[in-house]
Amino acid sequence: MIQTARSAVIQMPPCMGHTMKTKAEQKAAMSRPSLIDRLPKRALAVLAPVMAGGFMLASPAIAPAQTAAQTEVLPGYWEYTTSAVGQRDTLQRCVRPSEINRFFGGLSTNKWRCTYPTRVVGGGNARFEGTCSDHKNRRIAVRLNGTYTDTSFSFRGGAQIVRGTPYIPASITARRISAQCPANAEYF
Repeated sequence: MIQTARSAVIQMPPCMGHTMKTKAEQKAAMSRPSLIDRLPKRALAVLAPVMAGGFMLASPAIAPAQTAAQTEVLPGYWEYTTSAVGQRDTLQRCVRPSEINRFFGGLSTNKWRCTYPTRVVGGGNARFEGTCSDHKNRRIAVRLNGTYTDTSFSFRGGAQIVRGTPYIPASITARRISAQCPANAEYF
C-alpha cells in the first residue's frame, strides 16, 4: 500500500481572520499604550500652558487710549489653580507690569505658543478661542470662558487634542495675592 501526502487549505470565516495575531503582533500590541492610556499625561502636558495662557489673557485687549486701571488684570503676585483630567496644580507667579501686554496676543512658553483670534472681554466676562502649537507643530484647539476682576478670575473650558473629538474639560481660578512680589518669586 502506497501512502500519498495530502494537503488541505483551511479557510477561516471572515469574522475570525482579524482576531488571529502572530506572536510579534501580540507583543507589539501589548507594549503600545492605547490612546486612552496616553491621554491623561498628554492632556495635562497640553492643558497646563493653555490654562496658564488663559490666566494671562484675562487681561483684556484694549485700545491704548483706554485707561489701564479700569479694565486690566493688575500686575503683582498671583496664585492660580489649574484643573484638568482629575489633576489639580496650584502655582504662584509674579507678573510684571511690562509683561501684561505681552500676553494679549497669547501666551508663549518654551513648549507652547498660543494665539486667541477670538477674544471677547468686557463687563467682567471673557471668552477666548484659539489654538496652541508646540515646536513640532502639533496643534490643539482651545476654548476658555468665565468671569474676571482686576484681582481675580475664574475660567472654564478645555482643549481638543484631536479634531472632531470632544473637548477635555479644564478650569483655572486665580487671585492676586499682593501688589508686590517677594524677592524669591518665580516670574512668567
